[in-house]
Amino acid sequence: MAKRSAPEVNAGSMADIAFLLLIFFLVTTTIEVDSGISSKLPPDIPPPEVKIKQKNIFTVELNKDNQMLVEEELMKIKDLKAAAIKFIDNGAGEGTEGTKCDYCNGAKDPASSDHPSKAIVSITHSRATDYETFIVVYDQLVSAYTELRERLAQRLYNRSFKEMEASYDDSNSPQFKSEKLKEKIDNIKNKYPRIISKAEPK
Repeated sequence: MAKRSAPEVNAGSMADIAFLLLIFFLVTTTIEVDSGISSKLPPDIPPPEVKIKQKNIFTVELNKDNQMLVEEELMKIKDLKAAAIKFIDNGAGEGTEGTKCDYCNGAKDPASSDHPSKAIVSITHSRATDYETFIVVYDQLVSAYTELRERLAQRLYNRSFKEMEASYDDSNSPQFKSEKLKEKIDNIKNKYPRIISKAEPK
């Protein structure tokens, strides 16, 4: 009796099916992206020669052991925000070269910064510093500027600065892209410009 041959499976369409599955997974798969630090890069032009007084620089240094030195003194991260606010809002200028600050509430210490527009926060770190530590420290410095802007917005316009920015960007707000509101927001930002210098790691 002759043996019956087993029927062959037609695999001609398998390549098409595999290709369709590949396309499906490429289209539907979501890839998580780590969010970085939001910073505006400077224009690609050589900076002008500017003389900066040492007293207008607030130095923050992170070492390989994740310890923080502020103005060459050991400081805890929880105290950094208050120290940065004190430095930025000092306002020690006496009117020479437009350095007088009539809206600053600082101690006007002559050994500290002259004006918020001249105050530079410089942050440096070791190559061995933890990424998480750097982010926490940077966030404390940013929040110092945020608090100063909030205070000034409340004093000048009796409004929250964060709420002003939200209203300007919200398409459902009556003040969406309002020129008057933009002038107020820019006024606050110009009075407390966020000047944070991130130096190359050592």
